[in-house]
Amino acid sequence: MNEADVAAVLRDGLLVALRLAGPPLAAGLVIGALVSLLQAVTQIQEATLAFVPKAVALAVMLALTAPFMFATLSGYTHRLMDRIIAIGAS
Repeated sequence: MNEADVAAVLRDGLLVALRLAGPPLAAGLVIGALVSLLQAVTQIQEATLAFVPKAVALAVMLALTAPFMFATLSGYTHRLMDRIIAIGAS
């Protein structure tokens, strides 16, 4: 295994991590911005008002994207194991 193979494995791993983390983080960001805007407009400064909607949005987004996340992680794992087998065979 040379440097190019290691770089490719690391690049693929980082891309998979971004694909998996992107949707929940985006949902939390959007909901957090909307709640902050609502709090600024209404001058309600309640800590649970900021936390609960983000937690619910995160749970919903994880439930909706679970099949995509499983398929992405499973595909990456299969590709990684195939690469490991190819290295062992050579």
